[in-house]
Amino acid sequence: MGSLFGWVLVFHVLASIAIIGPAFVVPVIRRSARTVGQLRFAIEVTNKIAILPKLGGTVLIITGVWLMILTKAGLSQTWLNLSILLSLLMIATIEALIGPRMKKVMEMAAISQGKGDEVPSELGRMLKKVVPVETAAQLLMVAIAVLMVLKPL
Repeated sequence: MGSLFGWVLVFHVLASIAIIGPAFVVPVIRRSARTVGQLRFAIEVTNKIAILPKLGGTVLIITGVWLMILTKAGLSQTWLNLSILLSLLMIATIEALIGPRMKKVMEMAAISQGKGDEVPSELGRMLKKVVPVETAAQLLMVAIAVLMVLKPL
């Protein structure tokens, strides 16, 4: 059996996959919807997938702190501090900007359910407004992953 550090690192990486995977897949699933029914289904599926980042985030924080203790790194490394800062910014972006907008989209999709098959133009505009914010969150995730792998600073 491997070292404690190795196992904690494995769980840390798996937790990051649980966060990054849905963050890249969920918008693709949602954007592929062409009818109100498809959009409602996509939202239901993505709501079920949403548990992965929550669990992954919890495990990521626990294992991250554990790794800092095991390596005695603390907050002495710039790449780590920057990763933590970008992670907090990403969480704030998702919770404060994407979450409320998607809640409005879900409400409008529920109202539009019985009004034909096409996605109403207003609903389409609302979805398009979420895209740049989701892209920003995805870019933050990429930057965090790069910092974690390369540890450049």
